[in-house]
Amino acid sequence: MHNSTSSRPPRIVAPTPGFTLIELVVTVAIVAILASGAMPLVHIAAQRAKEQDLRTALRQLRQAIDSYKDAADNGRIEKKADESGYPPNLRVLAFGVDDIKSPEKHKIFFLRRLPRDPFAPETEKPEETWMTRAYDSPPENPREGKDVFDVFSRSEAAGLNGIPYRQW
Repeated sequence: MHNSTSSRPPRIVAPTPGFTLIELVVTVAIVAILASGAMPLVHIAAQRAKEQDLRTALRQLRQAIDSYKDAADNGRIEKKADESGYPPNLRVLAFGVDDIKSPEKHKIFFLRRLPRDPFAPETEKPEETWMTRAYDSPPENPREGKDVFDVFSRSEAAGLNGIPYRQW
């Protein structure tokens, strides 16, 4: 008796689709090299975003300070003879002051909320994240005083443009 299965030629098994260990190792190495090259770009992008937030916050605060001064000069805010007309602190810009020209004593608000310095620690209150300059202090040696003429960052770091954040 002749077995029909033994007369067949042996079957050739085709390789199964997939990756070899060497191919996987090479792929992982290439991805790691690309990722390590992209990390500095991610850091720069994050710093650039914080710098944009700083510019926006400084612009908002300075506009609010100027608006407060205009309101004081126009007699809408109580101002004593020995005062400069600038806000006594940053909080009044967001919490408002009484409009003395309004019969109902409505409040005047200069900011919806007080922005925080994006380079300051999250544990501080927004008004504590900024350094302020009084009206009677020189620009080369700013110091706090009885009013707020200008505001700047407390950060010791420098921006991507090389200028320290305190000088922005």
